[in-house]
Amino acid sequence: MIDTALPTRKAEAWRYSDVDALAGIWPTPGAEIISVPAGESVSRLIIQDAPTDAPIVQDYEVVLAAGATATFHILNAGGRLGRIAIDVTLHEGAHFELGAAMLGSGQQTVEIVTTVTHAEPNATSNQVVRSILGGRATGNYLGKVAVARDAQKTDASQSVKAMLLDRTATANAKPELEIFADDVKCAHGATVGELDAQALFYLASRGLPPAEAKRLLLEAFVAAVFADIPDEADKAKVDAALAKALESLL
Repeated sequence: MIDTALPTRKAEAWRYSDVDALAGIWPTPGAEIISVPAGESVSRLIIQDAPTDAPIVQDYEVVLAAGATATFHILNAGGRLGRIAIDVTLHEGAHFELGAAMLGSGQQTVEIVTTVTHAEPNATSNQVVRSILGGRATGNYLGKVAVARDAQKTDASQSVKAMLLDRTATANAKPELEIFADDVKCAHGATVGELDAQALFYLASRGLPPAEAKRLLLEAFVAAVFADIPDEADKAKVDAALAKALESLL
């Protein structure tokens, strides 16, 4: 029997979410299943730029066979609630790479929720998430890395940074490690800050208008997330969507 009840904030994965926004679209469609055969690779670009009055939820389940690789680049900037959840299972020697940026303004809630399970030895994962939030927007990253008992030589990292343009904006970061193996390398870090006043002053002293100075600094803040997109057409799509999202923040 399918549970059609709306989630509540008592559920860890929805703790900071705008669950009221889900009423019109719940239950959501099932997750998209992505299975990558042994030794192969897949790359996925997700640009979520739905209208800011509409909730949108996207779920992915990714299974990587031995030696497989999956790379996700995500720009999450749309929706009253814009939620992207990714559940990844890594078999021996597999690798998962996530580069994501979240931009929110007004009353938006944008969030990325990941569960990365290292099920077998020698798998690696790297997650880099950058958020830019203005107005009364909320940006959430909940990322769990689970290392199974036999998943020795796991190497997993999470880097989460958020930039608040207004004191009324909120960033929630919850990187989490659950480790049952003893020969692993797992690291995570999370910071929340504001634009560097000295950098803004420097750019202003060189004749840049304030909005242009802010834009340049914010572009630099998220640049590393999308720098390794190999396809030029995809890179152009991200750049255009990012420029549009930043315009609404400045």
